[in-house]
Amino acid sequence: MFNIEMINQNKLAGQRIGYIGLGNMGLPGARHLLAAGADLVVWNRTRDKGSELLEKGARRADSLRELAEYVKGGIVCLNLTHTHVVREIVLGEAGLAGSLDAEALVIDFGTTSVEATKEFAQQLRWLDAPVSGGQTGAEQASLTIMVGGSEQDFERAKELLHTVGKRVTRMGESGAGQVTKLANQLIVAQTIDAVAQAIRMAERAGVDPSLVREALMGGFAESRILQLHGERMINRSFQPGGRAELQLKDVRLICELAQSIGFSSPTLDNCLRQWELLVDEKGLGQIDHSGLFELYR
Repeated sequence: MFNIEMINQNKLAGQRIGYIGLGNMGLPGARHLLAAGADLVVWNRTRDKGSELLEKGARRADSLRELAEYVKGGIVCLNLTHTHVVREIVLGEAGLAGSLDAEALVIDFGTTSVEATKEFAQQLRWLDAPVSGGQTGAEQASLTIMVGGSEQDFERAKELLHTVGKRVTRMGESGAGQVTKLANQLIVAQTIDAVAQAIRMAERAGVDPSLVREALMGGFAESRILQLHGERMINRSFQPGGRAELQLKDVRLICELAQSIGFSSPTLDNCLRQWELLVDEKGLGQIDHSGLFELYR
């Protein structure tokens, strides 16, 4: 009799997969792929990151070229924070583009510029697959993944994507996944601001914000942000999960996309000002993005 858990553990058995970027999101993702039986090779700027993976059978590449040569025609996953870093890793002098086999597929799990994504997709087989769900979702393999790229490449990557995420949707051709993620971040960035204002307004009016949050959880204002970040705001607990500086980075990408398509929004303009005030002027980029509440204290 087959054990379902054992089947899931081996669903990527023998597949050569490279993983670049072993931060808060990348390390759990790499861990899930290794547990699913992948023949995993990793590379990270900080060499000692991911040592636990090596103990469990992963290989460490000393260079991007070494990683590309080992993966051959397999899959390379990127989990990087900024577009310029992705560009360097992919198109830099020692980047992947000069070493990967023509059949190799690159999956970008980060939030990257739409324009740059389309550029990368012209030079390599590429899926933009940004995620939502934060570090908790990464650790629990419950991420929502929004994918852009060809149907063929999407089908090829499905098993891998479902290993690290729960809801996986192909949104269209290259760039469509990033557009969807930016739509997500537009909602997230402005909702954090709205929840921060609501909680501070309740406090200033002399009403227990914990009771306000509890009452609102049963109505139309209910959201994951009210549930999780609302509690952080009430407790003044801003240890970073998703850093404020990365939220600002995403808001700037939203504004870049909006400008390129002729979309204007006064609330988006105000949202950008708030995140710039928190990160650039107050220097609080390293706290959790729920720390936008600090602007209203």
